[in-house]
Amino acid sequence: MNDYIKIISKNLEDTEKIAQKIVNELKRFGGLICLYGDIGAGKTAFTSMCAKSIGVKEKVTSPSFVILNEYYSGEIPIYHFDLYRLENEGLSSILDELRTYSQQKNSLAFVEWAEFSANELDFKRLEIFIKYIDENQREFTIKNCGIFTNKEFEKIKKDI
Repeated sequence: MNDYIKIISKNLEDTEKIAQKIVNELKRFGGLICLYGDIGAGKTAFTSMCAKSIGVKEKVTSPSFVILNEYYSGEIPIYHFDLYRLENEGLSSILDELRTYSQQKNSLAFVEWAEFSANELDFKRLEIFIKYIDENQREFTIKNCGIFTNKEFEKIKKDI
């Protein structure tokens, strides 16, 4: 049984459907979503679509310069981290906070540039790799790292 899904999004509407399917499953219990991809791949856009699908009213923006944006107007809180500008000392200073937020029940934590976490995100999570194909298309590889049961993840595979 594969613990990943690979799908091509041909446009923003496809990406929004992917975001909705994932968040509809995760919002029941919360969790950590690690986002990977080059600059401009769509990590922040994907996070924004996830937030919109659970009713967040604020505009979701990249937390590149502030490290963390918090959104409370939706069905559950969203914590949006960006590790791009952090170095070892900076990362160590927020790891406890990241662990706390990402393991809370009934909240979602999104981490952009999770590859800069120095493998410190050793808990249950969903990893989403976004590859830029062209202006409209993206390839999504969604990997289940223990956040869903096999049955739940198989359901998501069928729905996407």
